[in-house]
Amino acid sequence: MGNAMINGVKLTPLRQIEVPNGDVFHALKSSDAEFCGFGEAYFSEVAPGAIKGWKRHNRMTLNIIPINGSIGFVIYDDREGSPTRGCFDHIVLSRDGNYQRLTLPPGLWMAFYGAGESTNMLLDIIPEPHDPIEADRRELSEIKFNFPCEF
Repeated sequence: MGNAMINGVKLTPLRQIEVPNGDVFHALKSSDAEFCGFGEAYFSEVAPGAIKGWKRHNRMTLNIIPINGSIGFVIYDDREGSPTRGCFDHIVLSRDGNYQRLTLPPGLWMAFYGAGESTNMLLDIIPEPHDPIEADRRELSEIKFNFPCEF
């Protein structure tokens, strides 16, 4: 398992199993260390060159898996007392190139963008059903990062 730079962020390489009529792509098992319960699984699409974010979950751990295309993730740590406070991570994942699960603990800001040329989609497995007051949002201009695309 690989580790990202920001404290608590994990990258886990995932298995792809080739089968004659269509491949199998692993995502998350209840026996994985990153599994912290099941509340909801959802898909999110991002258009090529579009950016979504900034969003910070205050209770939930995210387990994000690239489903289609290529997605760039930017993570910012502003947590009090964190050894990586003030740092950014920039990770690009794809089903066909860098197939890994991104595990993001609560308290980190994340934005993501469509790095592929067609449909870019992710799967997020979270430990509780969506609660709109559980997360904080900021405009892209509020956290300064030089994205490789326009917003």
